[in-house]
Formats: sequence, structure tokens, C-alpha cells
Amino acid sequence: MRLVLARHGQTPANVAKLLDTLPPGPGLTELGRQQAEELAERLAAREDKIVAVHASAARRAQQTAEPVARRLGLPLQLAEGTHEVFVGELEGLGGPALAVFDDVYAQWHGHDLDVPMPGGGESGRDAITRFLVGARAALEGVSEGTVVMVSHGAMLRLVAGVLVEEVTGAEADSLHLPNTGLIVIESDPTTGTGWRCLTWDGLL
Repeated sequence: MRLVLARHGQTPANVAKLLDTLPPGPGLTELGRQQAEELAERLAAREDKIVAVHASAARRAQQTAEPVARRLGLPLQLAEGTHEVFVGELEGLGGPALAVFDDVYAQWHGHDLDVPMPGGGESGRDAITRFLVGARAALEGVSEGTVVMVSHGAMLRLVAGVLVEEVTGAEADSLHLPNTGLIVIESDPTTGTGWRCLTWDGLL
């Protein structure tokens, strides 16, 4: 089984460089909608058989996944708990808040997962735990084929960095995932986590 982890398309907060993590949040920009349509075509052209399409509860993830599901003739399913890392008092902020976020996020990738985002935000451990609970529920009963899951940049890099051995924490921290970028992982019982990375937005 393969899992295609896709970041959502461009949002107004991406353009304004603001932290926007709470669902449902805003939808996509016009460019973001175009990116979603292009993602649908890219995924439809894959040789492996896609058997399910899931998205987080965030509007931007849903709007990105809708063209994918439509193009593949599959229902769009909600993957509970796969929304973005909650940043607490940094929500809606940019500028200096981005540096604070980056500092905590780097600590998570350095294996200090219990440090929380300031002002009531999540710790890395809490974010990973709720994502994996939702992802496992979404994958229940799927033994073969490829599942697409549309989620969020920081969350996907964090989770994938924990699940795969091919990418170090430092690399996961530095490997920015662009809008509609893909991380593809495959189940592999020979690894410590049961997963291996096939591609990280074309970099592996």
C-alpha cells in the first residue's frame, strides 16, 4: 500500500505569510484552485491504482482534494485529526511569529517533541499522535492500492519525518513542501516504523 501525502493549494494566508492553522479556515486563492486542478491531473496520470481520497477538515484541504476525487471518480472522505499543527497564540500572525514557530518546529525535528507552540499551542507529540490516529482510521481495511491524503505542510513534514528513515529530522525541517507538493510513502514491514519514503516532492 502506498500513501500519497499532498499539501493543499495556495491560500490567502500563504500569500500574506501568516500562520493560519485552525480549521475550517479560508479556502484557496484562484492560483490555489488552479493548482488543485493540476494536482488532479498529475495524480490521475500515476501508474499505481488510487483507491481512496481523503482530506483534513480544513476548507483549503477539502477544496484541493475535491478536483482529485472528481477526476478519479472517487468519493472525498474526511480524515479526522489530519489538520495543521495548532500554533496557539501565534495564530493569524506573521513577521516575528514565524521565527518563533520555526524555532519550536526545529526542536521537534531535533526529537524534542514535547515542546509546545506558545500560548496553548500543540506539542509535536500531540500533533503527531492525533494525525496518526486519523490516518490509521482512514487506512483501515485498505491492504493494497494507493491512498491520497490532502493535509498541510508543517504537519506532513513532521509526520513523514517520524515515519521514514530515508529523511533525517534536520532534512525534514529544511525540505519545504510547496503548495500541492507530494510526499509518497509505502508500507514496508522490514523498517522500524513499517513505512519507507519513495519520494519527497521529487527530491528523493
